[in-house]
Amino acid sequence: MNGDSGLHLVVVPLMAHGHLIPAIDMARLFAERGILVSVVTTPVNASRIRAVIRGIDESGLPIRFVELPFPCAQVGLPEGCEHVDVVPPHLFANFFRATALLRLPLESYLRDHHPRPSCIVADVWLPWTMEVARALRVPRLVCHWISSFAVLCYHNIRRQRVRESISDDSEPFVVPGLPDRIVTTRAQAPGFFDAFGWDDIYAQSVEAEETADGLVLNSFDDLEPSYIDKYREATGKKVWAIGPFCLGNRDRASKAVRGSQASVDGDGCMVWLDSMQPRSVVYVSFGSLTQTQPSQLAEIGEGLEESGSPFIWVIKDRERTPATETWLSGLEGRTKGRGLVITGWAPQALILSHPAIGGFVTHCGWNSALEGVSTGVPMITWPHFADQFLNEKLLVQVLKTAVPIGVEAPITYVFDKAVALVKREDVSKAVRSVMDGGEEGEGRRQRAQELGKKARKAVDEEGGSSQENLTRLLDYVSKLCQAK
Repeated sequence: MNGDSGLHLVVVPLMAHGHLIPAIDMARLFAERGILVSVVTTPVNASRIRAVIRGIDESGLPIRFVELPFPCAQVGLPEGCEHVDVVPPHLFANFFRATALLRLPLESYLRDHHPRPSCIVADVWLPWTMEVARALRVPRLVCHWISSFAVLCYHNIRRQRVRESISDDSEPFVVPGLPDRIVTTRAQAPGFFDAFGWDDIYAQSVEAEETADGLVLNSFDDLEPSYIDKYREATGKKVWAIGPFCLGNRDRASKAVRGSQASVDGDGCMVWLDSMQPRSVVYVSFGSLTQTQPSQLAEIGEGLEESGSPFIWVIKDRERTPATETWLSGLEGRTKGRGLVITGWAPQALILSHPAIGGFVTHCGWNSALEGVSTGVPMITWPHFADQFLNEKLLVQVLKTAVPIGVEAPITYVFDKAVALVKREDVSKAVRSVMDGGEEGEGRRQRAQELGKKARKAVDEEGGSSQENLTRLLDYVSKLCQAK
């Protein structure tokens, strides 16, 4: 488990699928360069990614997982509440206080275990890691798990105090300092900590970024080049785009268990897709955090049926309730042979990489958006909260590889409503636009496929931009270590 490079990187992600998954993917990239990587997690989170850990152990990569006990009781959290998607909304602040209590245990662990860390690579949402780095006198890099486009938007809105000059959440404004004219609202670009009124945590996260020795992006140069350059210029820091991290999972087995153990047989899913025509199937999934209400589920199902396209639709365990069973059973009966409903965790990376997939209905979380980009699949955008509306603008307006479903106002997994915001005719229309879009649709598909080729070139080919940026990052860390 010892790397041969002499470097030891400590990766500290937030305990959420959208952060933990790319962090492990990034750790693979480091380890493939012969670097020892320690990924910090907690017992419950480690159990959730046990299949991933087992696969890494079998690969022989120098990655070790450090399980720190999570102090639920100390902050009033129920035992086992170690992951964002199981935290009750009214206890979110408690959860982030609990993460901060990992500072001293992590510092103690790193002091007591060999080898000494060379660098801490930390989640921007865990600002307390800057204290660990200072105490150990090691450099610290900050990771953003969202697009450079969204990061730059947030940065410019904050720096130019745009939010303070707007009185209404739905009032449109132009984001300043961007290469393109992007109009948004305060509701669509809320940030996170500031949106919840956690001013102290928000200020700490800003300080964590501003005091970092460098910034890491899960993106690639050809995807958003002007936005990466502008972000580098705006921060005055070293910025490395070394993604898409998801492409580090090159074999079928790694794709099948990426993030968690799939709730369906991956082979069976592939056999079903093998029976479909190329680019004929639309894949529908809204990530790990959103919770869709029964009325909205019904509209999605009816819309998929009306579209006429074969589909794979992922529904979470907690969404499949007695209220949904009758109509869902009827839908599955009427669409038998062209519809596949998956309940639970789906092997998304494996599904999207299949040639039968022709479109992707997504919530625009950055991991999902990058998986769509990397596989060259045009998308239907249905953002819900956080950075997702900004990612939609990147996909639809800048890259022109997606069609919007038409949602304008956030509806979160925290404050969801019982009414359906998107009607079945909207779903059906959007699916037909992407799957049978004529000349305009073919242009969109060609742009998506070209971006997919560029993504794979960046990561896989010698001299690819992400490979070169990773080399520059590691050289920089080595020099910082020598200077300490």
